[in-house]
Amino acid sequence: MTAATHSSLFPQDSDGSQVVAPPRDADAVLAGLDPEQREVATALHGPVCVLAGAGTGKTRAITHRIAYGVRAGILQPASVLAVTFTNRAAGEMRGRLRQLGAGGVQARTFHSAALRQLQYFWPKVVGGELPRLLERKVQLVAESAARCRIRLDRNELRDVTGEIEWAKVTQTVPADYPAAVAKSLRDAPRDPAEIGQIYAMYEQLKRDRSVIDFEDVLLLTVGILQDRHDIADQIRGQYQHFVVDEYQDVSPLQQRLLELWMGDRENLCVVGDASQTIYSFTGATPDHLLNFRTRHPGATMVKLVRDYRSTPQVVHLANGLLNQARGRAAEHRLELISQRDAGPEPVYTEYADEPAEAEGTARRIRDLIAAGVPAGEIAVLYRINAQSEVYEQALADAGVPYQLRGAERFFERQEVREAGAALRGAARFGGNDSLLDDVVDLPSQVRAVLSTKGWTTEPPTGSGAVRDRWESLAALVRLAEDFVRAKPEATLGDLVAELDERAAAQHAPTVQGVTLASLHAAKGLEWDAVFLVGLTEGMMPITYAKTDEQVEEERRLLYVGVTRARLHISLSWALSRAPGGRASRRPTRFLSGLRPGSSAPGTRGAGATAGGAAERGGRRKRRGPVLCRVCGTTLTDAGEMKLMRCEGCPSDMDEGLYERLREWRSDQAKQLGQPAYCVFTDKTLMAIAESVPGDDGELSRISGVGGRKLERFGADVLAICAGEELVGEDEES
Repeated sequence: MTAATHSSLFPQDSDGSQVVAPPRDADAVLAGLDPEQREVATALHGPVCVLAGAGTGKTRAITHRIAYGVRAGILQPASVLAVTFTNRAAGEMRGRLRQLGAGGVQARTFHSAALRQLQYFWPKVVGGELPRLLERKVQLVAESAARCRIRLDRNELRDVTGEIEWAKVTQTVPADYPAAVAKSLRDAPRDPAEIGQIYAMYEQLKRDRSVIDFEDVLLLTVGILQDRHDIADQIRGQYQHFVVDEYQDVSPLQQRLLELWMGDRENLCVVGDASQTIYSFTGATPDHLLNFRTRHPGATMVKLVRDYRSTPQVVHLANGLLNQARGRAAEHRLELISQRDAGPEPVYTEYADEPAEAEGTARRIRDLIAAGVPAGEIAVLYRINAQSEVYEQALADAGVPYQLRGAERFFERQEVREAGAALRGAARFGGNDSLLDDVVDLPSQVRAVLSTKGWTTEPPTGSGAVRDRWESLAALVRLAEDFVRAKPEATLGDLVAELDERAAAQHAPTVQGVTLASLHAAKGLEWDAVFLVGLTEGMMPITYAKTDEQVEEERRLLYVGVTRARLHISLSWALSRAPGGRASRRPTRFLSGLRPGSSAPGTRGAGATAGGAAERGGRRKRRGPVLCRVCGTTLTDAGEMKLMRCEGCPSDMDEGLYERLREWRSDQAKQLGQPAYCVFTDKTLMAIAESVPGDDGELSRISGVGGRKLERFGADVLAICAGEELVGEDEES
């Protein structure tokens, strides 16, 4: 069974069938749909909400819905606007619609649709040309921080940029940013007041230089449609029917734009799955999906639960994960039903340390490839990108090719641009090219042209830039082979035209090699075999997921990872970070009751959030077992009890704060003529730097801070935690 995300040029449905010729008529469009998909396809009037689980053929259902309406004469192609969230998804949707005989339908991302409208109406509303679009805002954010005399390292710069994007899609102005952060319980990467200051300067610099960013595209379009009813009416006159894919990822700003596009009409079809909401940090919220029936009382509701992607074993694991979920999204979870034959059971593996886990994963991948599973149909998924390095090394040592997802885009790579230019030249002047004298078929022509750019029949040995270049060219060769199978009469010029269209949509073919990707980057993709690695408490859920809702989003993230697998699913964790380290890590709580030998989660350990044993109703008992605030394990070691976490669990300590506390302690010890540990031990300082108390109550709950020390040192410690400069006694006098 081949999935819709396979590297084949033309789209394939989730049941594996490949669309080649357009259906004969409207009724033929419905052929092959299951009963629920058919219900979606024929629901052409009024609001429609499709709750579609992973692998249930949602794209198939909504594209057949549009095509059926067009072929039946109910929908005019130019009156339909289908919006989604990535260029890749929009490109796939356009390709399917073309194959179904509905090529005139607009399928775009929110941003591209808004940008098109903004470019058209800007001269009429404002006059002149639309300001230049700022493709990367990081440099301007860095300059804004510098002007505010705030130093940001590389990681902080990325995080602050993300905060500005979040603020804009939630329609939060700079002055309101600190309050919005507090209200949303969001963990800001720096003092919210500082970020608000940088945000304000960033907006000022954009105005001074007449540039706009991607969020401005939506904001300005919303502004024009709100203020100019004549323009809003013009757009509503063009688009009569709307389809929104991945509706659980809509931000408040995108929802507002959608409402302005629609006006008071109700010809809207939305598709989503609350259990796949994993982008709340960008402003996405499932509330619009979950509240759809409330806003549209007469809406048609359809559930897609037949999973054509994954085996019953994979589906059983995915359902088991959600059965333990809590919260509003969990109340709307879908119980998937696999439509595939039985496959292998999930594999759970515990390793002594992270290198052993990576090496073991690489061995299993090598065995799968030897058994006939293509390298391009295998993925290693992890929580954060920093985990990739050890797997890159292990796969390289095992001689297994791999690719990093989320790196430079395919059509932006230098070798791909050069290859495209060579193919374009050959298409125009091929009759005078001796390279093409002895080749007739299209794939042979492509191989001949690309041989001048470094492509060979056999890949180069090893990894690195040479292998990466070859893999890119090999992907173009495979694309040509797919193209000619779908269109036997195609010419080199036809292929070049298709490459140009795909480049515009960034719909890249698959480079052959094992995929290494974060769980977030894997959304929307699928493979025959998926390895979920690093599944320890503190990493899954991540240590900074402190609230119940944040922990539940981590569970959904793991669910997304599991549902990427068609056949093989492997889950692993390491008991320590490095060889010889203390084996104190624990497998993620999300697998409790699912992995062999584990019991179902209890009300105490499993219920604790990543922040530790949660306080209920403001009460906290000092007696009883001390639980690790990361993994919930009962602590017995005195040092660990001071830290309120296992020694091996990840630390979120503020290193700078810890060093300032150590310097202060050293000064205090000198003044008192006592050893430093008599002020506070290292473990107590670490606990303070990790928890960053904000008042006497929070400070007093840290082990090692008794009443006497609180009275003597509390004011200083809290001032340091607040970032204040202490005034020396000589300065006070």
